[in-house]
Amino acid sequence: MKRIIKTVAMLSAPVRTLIIVTSLLCGLSNLALGAEKIRIGHFPNITHLQPIIGQSLGIFDKRMGGAIDWKTFNAGPSEMEALIAGQLDIAFVGPNPAVNAFLRSKGKALKIIAGSASGGAALVVPKDCRIASVQDFRGKRIASPELGNTQDVALRHWLKNNGLTPGRDVSVIPIKNSDILMLFQQKKLDGAWVPEPWVSRLLLDGGGKIQLDERQLWNEGKFPTTVVVVRTEFYEKNRELVKRFLEAHLEVTEWIQKHPAEAQKRFNEQLARIVNKPMPSGLLAEAFARVTVTFDPLAGPLLISAGRARDLGYLPRNTDLTGGIKNLIDVTLLNEILKKKSLPPVKEK
Repeated sequence: MKRIIKTVAMLSAPVRTLIIVTSLLCGLSNLALGAEKIRIGHFPNITHLQPIIGQSLGIFDKRMGGAIDWKTFNAGPSEMEALIAGQLDIAFVGPNPAVNAFLRSKGKALKIIAGSASGGAALVVPKDCRIASVQDFRGKRIASPELGNTQDVALRHWLKNNGLTPGRDVSVIPIKNSDILMLFQQKKLDGAWVPEPWVSRLLLDGGGKIQLDERQLWNEGKFPTTVVVVRTEFYEKNRELVKRFLEAHLEVTEWIQKHPAEAQKRFNEQLARIVNKPMPSGLLAEAFARVTVTFDPLAGPLLISAGRARDLGYLPRNTDLTGGIKNLIDVTLLNEILKKKSLPPVKEK
């Protein structure tokens, strides 16, 4: 870096100006912005549409200068471990792992800077099962993607809210989505609470049916399935780069909303590259219909979900869900972009 600065300093003033201006205009000054390579995490899920379709469209690369290292994860807790360890800069993740990581780090590790998806999660059971109500799950085995992830919290809360204690009345088994499908096919599970596209895979490849769409449990059917978080240290050193990322995120979100058919096609092509198996077109359309892309973190439902995680013991019992996580959601940059586009701001609470 010192050699580069010294070399530039030796050039004539007009040449130095030309280099600096060209670098800024072309978006190639990531090094000057404090980051040589931006590491972004996400899942190969329909609830993570923006990073997957955004890669296909090249929008993130264009906005951020192309220096992106995309990393895929199975579920939120492991992804947040990577972020806390400094192995990720930005991540698409479920709200509960994000809140948990924030509290574990005493509010220092990350900030939620946008939303990404609402909906797209369901409880799937075998077609031939005789489960008519929640009480019929007594003594059964239900899987979730990972202990403490967003679907795991939703499942355990739903059981407890209906008088069933996870671990005593119902066996809740946190395992990878791919293993859930395998066990479901082998008739070793009585149900699974999973996000898309695994809901659809269980329907198609596992012979399942939807027992409960999680949207039924929320006011207006809106709840955050995926949010966007940034590592605090990266955010503080690279606010302009984070703003570019959010501009790209908003652009991809709007593109998906305007081009649903093309979005499905691009998602499926990209999914095939990641997991080596595209989804059948009919089922893909059904899965897309259960997910709403958004840039709003849906702060109100997010806090409700965090309260459920606290009640389940995933967060400290004394967690203050108003003042205690007041610095978790920071949509300052997002609202600056929305204002510039004459769009209404999103809420932090």
